[in-house]
Amino acid sequence: MSGASGFVDAGEPTAPVARAVPAPVAPVIELDDVWKTYRSGELAVDALRGISLVVGGGEYVAVMGPSGSGKSTLMHILGCLDVPTSGSYRLAGEAVDRMDEQELAHVRNRRIGFVFQQFNLLPSLSALDNVALPLAYAGVERSQRTGRARASLERVGLGDRLVHRPGELSGGQQQRVAVARALVTEPDLILADEPTGNLDSTSAEDVMDLLGEVHESGRTVVLITHDHGVGAAAERTVHLLDGQLSVAGAGANEPSSEGPLR
Repeated sequence: MSGASGFVDAGEPTAPVARAVPAPVAPVIELDDVWKTYRSGELAVDALRGISLVVGGGEYVAVMGPSGSGKSTLMHILGCLDVPTSGSYRLAGEAVDRMDEQELAHVRNRRIGFVFQQFNLLPSLSALDNVALPLAYAGVERSQRTGRARASLERVGLGDRLVHRPGELSGGQQQRVAVARALVTEPDLILADEPTGNLDSTSAEDVMDLLGEVHESGRTVVLITHDHGVGAAAERTVHLLDGQLSVAGAGANEPSSEGPLR
């Protein structure tokens, strides 16, 4: 209502409207000045030289580089299959570089899902049993792991191939089984090492579409590849050359000087 002054009476003051602030996404991968040196007698070879990299939860990142660039070494570090010579590595907030082999095995089983170029399926086991294997290692009871393995295979479109052994599946189907196995433990990180290297172009496209769906579901995916077409599927690309990282679009041998790549 207007008063004599012509201003509208505002009445009782109203409380400020609360606005939701998105929670910061915690990093899944934090590498800080990581070096990996291999020694043979007096000879020392630096496979990784001062790698610093941060990958946030839910990111899809491709690590690209030619043969001999250090990709395999970096994959082994990220996958807790090896430890740095120096520097630090935190996976989902845990300092895995300080863990012993038993602790690392626990991390590999429960917190990282691997997808390898060679599929790494046991030929004597069915698709269902291959997918359930990480759960068996984790001590999950049979009925629960069977149900989870079935659901994971259905998720990748192989609900009708549960009892098929790897030799009865195409290359693309075998890689889908491998993706289902990677997902079944609900890991913090999906680590895919040249996942299309043994596939024809149609199967490779199907597998990359599947990894895209995995990422869209909220998973953190790190893709190791030399193939530019495969790497283009990721949201972000970093390049590895002579054991050093550079930002996508920078010179091939220009490591970042601004701290960890993000």
